[in-house]
Amino acid sequence: MTYRNKSRLSDDTKRSNRLVLKIFLIVLLGICSAFLSRYTGNFNPVNATEDVKESFTTLESIHHAYENQLSNLQVKQSGRIIKILRDDDHGPRHQRFIIQLDSGQKLLIAHNIDLAPKVENLKEGEFILFYGEYEWNNKGGVVHWTHRDSKGLHPNGWLLYGNRKYD
Repeated sequence: MTYRNKSRLSDDTKRSNRLVLKIFLIVLLGICSAFLSRYTGNFNPVNATEDVKESFTTLESIHHAYENQLSNLQVKQSGRIIKILRDDDHGPRHQRFIIQLDSGQKLLIAHNIDLAPKVENLKEGEFILFYGEYEWNNKGGVVHWTHRDSKGLHPNGWLLYGNRKYD
């Protein structure tokens, strides 16, 4: 009888120790995640969407710019990546990909990789947030200036993708 109680106590102690270890690992993981996001400059696009959603350019405004052949419009929005194109290596180098807005309008994103880091691991079907300058073209428009302006003459743009801000 005494032997059984010791065995049972041992099982209870093991379970308790495992629970404490799991809680410790979860807390440690949370601390590491908070540290990384704060000190590496990375952003979570899902949270960023909630943070900047109120200041998004309306889809109607972007469509209006297309319909009326307007350019030089600062836009902030998100879209699904539908096609990844080859980098443009003529003159200033640009990473290029096509996104589709929720409205169905397609935009070419031309991200200057001479002035900003190249967006890593782009995948078709995933969402990206962007802030840059809209220029009209007959295919839906182009967004460029998705980077910092070292001369301070233009608003700083950015891309948010895969928990990272590219600017």
